[in-house]
Amino acid sequence: MTGFRDFLTRFRPAASPGRAAPSGVPADRSAELRAELAPPLALLEQAEAEARTVRKRAEAAAAVRRQRAERQAEAIVAAARAEADRVRERAAEEALRVAEGEAAALLAEAEREAVDVRDRARSRTPALADRVLVLVREDLAAGEGAPPVPEDQLAPGRERPHGGGP
Repeated sequence: MTGFRDFLTRFRPAASPGRAAPSGVPADRSAELRAELAPPLALLEQAEAEARTVRKRAEAAAAVRRQRAERQAEAIVAAARAEADRVRERAAEEALRVAEGEAAALLAEAEREAVDVRDRARSRTPALADRVLVLVREDLAAGEGAPPVPEDQLAPGRERPHGGGP
């Protein structure tokens, strides 16, 4: 790159003022500009080449990181799915234990109710059997013309017929 001094030399007069000098070869301004810009443009091309190299390395590194991240994400998803399966199994086992507990409680309650029904049946059976026996005797006596059953042996709710006979 040209320095500031070289830049200023462009504006320095070629000769002392005076009469006109014979004409010389015209200056090739485009060649001067090319010569002046060649070093910075060469540096710029070098910087562009370095930038392309850096970009390619960055793309390669990004691809490697992307692949690594994809593998890591797949591993995380696989672990999460396995954990979800374990959680589902534990939840199902817990629900089964709760259901079994409820079933056992219902069964115990049903057994208690069955025992209560059996106890009531045992306590009521003798009285009902006596009542049935009295009713059967009354029916048999009414059908055979046998003497009527005494009042104290009549079944409750049963009245002696009023009238002449059956």
